[in-house]
Amino acid sequence: MTKRTASTVYHDADFHHEKHIDQTMRVIDGEALKIEDVHAVARYFAPVSLSEQAIQRIQAARAVIDQVAAEGRKIYGITTGFGHLSSVRIPQDQLVDLQHNLLRSHAAGVGEPLSKEVVRAMMFLLAASLARGNSGVRVAVVQQLVSLLNADIVPVIPSRGSVGASGDLAPLAHLALVLIGEGEAWYNGQQMSGAEALQQAQLSPLHLQAKEGLALINGTHLMEAIAVLTIVDAEALLRTAEVACAMSIEGLMGSHIPFDERIHRRRGQVGQQETAAHLRHLLRDSEIVLSHANCSRVQDPYTLRCSPQVLGAVRDALTYCRTIFERELSSVTDNPLVFPEEGDVLSGGNFHGQPLALALDTLAIALAQLASFSERRIYNLMGPHDWDKDGAPLFLAPDPGLNSGFMIAQYAAAALVNEIKILAHPASIDSIPTSAGMEDFVSMGVTSAHKLLRLIELTQQVVAIELMCSAQMLDFRKPLKPGAGVQIAYARVRERVSMLEHDRVLAPDIAKLADAVREGAFADI
Repeated sequence: MTKRTASTVYHDADFHHEKHIDQTMRVIDGEALKIEDVHAVARYFAPVSLSEQAIQRIQAARAVIDQVAAEGRKIYGITTGFGHLSSVRIPQDQLVDLQHNLLRSHAAGVGEPLSKEVVRAMMFLLAASLARGNSGVRVAVVQQLVSLLNADIVPVIPSRGSVGASGDLAPLAHLALVLIGEGEAWYNGQQMSGAEALQQAQLSPLHLQAKEGLALINGTHLMEAIAVLTIVDAEALLRTAEVACAMSIEGLMGSHIPFDERIHRRRGQVGQQETAAHLRHLLRDSEIVLSHANCSRVQDPYTLRCSPQVLGAVRDALTYCRTIFERELSSVTDNPLVFPEEGDVLSGGNFHGQPLALALDTLAIALAQLASFSERRIYNLMGPHDWDKDGAPLFLAPDPGLNSGFMIAQYAAAALVNEIKILAHPASIDSIPTSAGMEDFVSMGVTSAHKLLRLIELTQQVVAIELMCSAQMLDFRKPLKPGAGVQIAYARVRERVSMLEHDRVLAPDIAKLADAVREGAFADI
């Protein structure tokens, strides 16, 4: 086992930490993967190997397929055509051609290519699924996927074309073409033919046998790849949104009473209690809250007072999504499935993406609520601050009138939230039948996944704007100090963006903070 370590370091006035990227060898052993395994391979190029245990599982399932093919038994996708063509019997001497034709005919994707990290995640998930010993491929097929990952040969896969049932057929067909020396791939920073990429990496094209083409394309690996990558980003984004919320609570001189543990224990919602505890931790030892202990305000707006209830509900939704995505990390989702112990080959529907599609749409809806909630606090930060006689100027602008301050930053947040709400519309409630009606209800889960990628990016920008605006408001509260966690967050904002003392172009500031949110710079506070 080899181990290499890279690290990214963040600094601020009173805080220092390191984020270590673990590049330990990831061993495919036929058991469940972990989400961090997929991230390490997809994003940080951790090496991959195939265990002897997995090899034995693969060989046992392959022996069943070889026997079925030799006997000429009628088994879907092995000795028959596909989809509505499953009634067509394929002669013994054409079974190999059947698998190659399957990849070529199904490689009908369109649109911009998937990102390299999504494709690497797909390859790793596919290899792990095939190694569980229920797919009937040869060891050479799984080893080819492992070799491509370790050589960083990344198939070029058009992003659109999957309806999320019968597997992610078109995207996986483009992936699988590279294994046989066809299609297109990125290698050594260049796009080239699959054949050329294999040749440069000193790898030989596969010659597929019975069932192998079908096993390569008949799974949920694109949906799951995006799901596993986005759930970690979403969890970091939620924690960052709670940090931004705490900064706004202090900046707007909100009460801390609504975060009392007794209130949240009485309702019993887990996410709500966790968010309230995080906020209490961020707000502890605040001088600002002591300064307005006897103010005339009785209650704060919902986006301050009800933040544990709203952001806690987002927490609960993310917990549900993580559970669904983690279950898929131990699954086999192609068809038919081989059960070597009994010698059975069973046709079913594990390729159907509905479990993932519903969770992906739920994640999008939850993050849309988070973004909308954040934008309302940005709006409140703009003023007027009627309840606060010593308050900040309108739009947080020094010398307002001459300066417009953060007026248009709030406009930008509003525009982002409008787009986020459109993207949050669930794709999984729609179905367009395919394959002459054989596939009469599909999940559209890949559409859910694509929308989610864009939605997370926009939500990171909204939260970045709140961090920028709440830091400006805290400048107007000096010399009073906010809570201990808020002080750390404020310092990290100011490392990247200075206080607005007169109007300047804000786009670079928003971009810097959005990058920091994306990198998780506020998620551990």
